[in-house]
Amino acid sequence: MDNSQRIVITGMGLISPLGHTVAESWDNCRNGRSGIDWIAQFDTTNFEVKIAGEVKHFDPVSIFGAKEVRRTDRVQQFALIAAEQALKDAKINTQDASVAREIGCVIGSGIGGITTLVNVLQDYLGRGTRGVGPTQVPQILHDSISARVSINMGLRGPNYDITTACATGNNAIGDAGDLIRMGRSRYMLVGASEACIIPMVLAGFYNMKILAQVREGETPAQAHKPFDKNRHGFATGEGSGLLVLETLESALDRGAHIYAEVTGYGHTSDAYHVTAPREDGEGASDSMTLALKDAKLKPEQIDYVNAHGTGTFFNDKSETLAMKVALGEHAYNVPISSTKSMTGHMMGTAGAAETIFSVMAIHDNFVPPTINLKTPDPECDLNYTPNVGKSHTINRVLNYTAGFGGHNVSLIIERYGEDSTSPNATGNGASA
Repeated sequence: MDNSQRIVITGMGLISPLGHTVAESWDNCRNGRSGIDWIAQFDTTNFEVKIAGEVKHFDPVSIFGAKEVRRTDRVQQFALIAAEQALKDAKINTQDASVAREIGCVIGSGIGGITTLVNVLQDYLGRGTRGVGPTQVPQILHDSISARVSINMGLRGPNYDITTACATGNNAIGDAGDLIRMGRSRYMLVGASEACIIPMVLAGFYNMKILAQVREGETPAQAHKPFDKNRHGFATGEGSGLLVLETLESALDRGAHIYAEVTGYGHTSDAYHVTAPREDGEGASDSMTLALKDAKLKPEQIDYVNAHGTGTFFNDKSETLAMKVALGEHAYNVPISSTKSMTGHMMGTAGAAETIFSVMAIHDNFVPPTINLKTPDPECDLNYTPNVGKSHTINRVLNYTAGFGGHNVSLIIERYGEDSTSPNATGNGASA
């Protein structure tokens, strides 16, 4: 593949339960610090769900001003923050009109502007048409996330939303890479945003019996335990993760810092159930195999797997089977981790955030841990890097995500040259 077809990552932005930047989030992730705590966004006194992975100390009024906050949903605000970080990190001059025409964005969400939707519905039921403001429908729409970013940042290339539930972030990255290869855009700002920690959404997850609860003797940070025998669900997370993609040729031409290369993309459907994964993990393993084939890699060339690892009984079991099928005997040797144990499940943003963590794992040659893994499950018998991260040479990462509806999406992220480990590499404070 020539340099005009190779897709590289040259900018990253992240706001998450672990921090407001890539550097802060990654530091907490690699050190096993959890962002899961008691819910602060609403009163949980008479509500069954008490914990979540919220973005801490978030004051949108101080960032955007009161007028803009009234016109945007929390999910759009997160995306705007991550977008500004990623574009600044990539050192792309969006003020140049000729450059702006070459920048597109594919930014998705699993649930979209759900907070606004619920509030508007309540206002409409109480006050009729007078209760619905003229800016509120755009706040609800999924595509308004990418649209807001495009408008605020002046990005005039292809601009649309993608929604594949919790696989959204990985799909956005994979599809945007294809757009660049087709010549539709020189640069793509890609990823996802999510802000759905509200009673209605959590009630639905709770009634599906897939949410982690704080048990006796535990703290909120100890409740989410992927791959553990005593796992009992996930904590819902929120935030936005965005990356700048371009061809290697483009990056070299402008002297950009190259974090890593996206070399493989596999996308399949379970065609099985609206929420549950296939028990044999076949759809998941097929997506992993397709990504390996796209990257022209053998299973044993994978150095780290960032697993979907939701902490639900069926996901962790079926994902373990999928990794065994796709990676063969190498599945027992390769280090694996679920960073959701610290962020909570960031829904549509999960894949984008975990791609950023995968890039940083390559950058630091470090495998982040799966915290709270105290009791091994005989049916989840791979190396999930329990509780403490470890140094490990990492050149290639398999990042897998899944979504309600049977979506399975795998990406292969590879080291590019020496820059990824250079102590002089910078960007959002993301240095070694």
